[in-house]
Amino acid sequence: MTLAHFLNGLRCATCLTLNALWLDLIRAQVECRECGQTALTVTDPDEGRTA
Repeated sequence: MTLAHFLNGLRCATCLTLNALWLDLIRAQVECRECGQTALTVTDPDEGRTA
């Protein structure tokens, strides 16, 4: 199991670099490897099961 996952096909909103984003599951953040910009993620503990 890896602690970070490459996000293929997504573009950084800051530097507009394609395929440079990584999701860090432990820290719940996405990081751009090109410019270093980070963003926190929001998790859904229910995973959309309720209507």
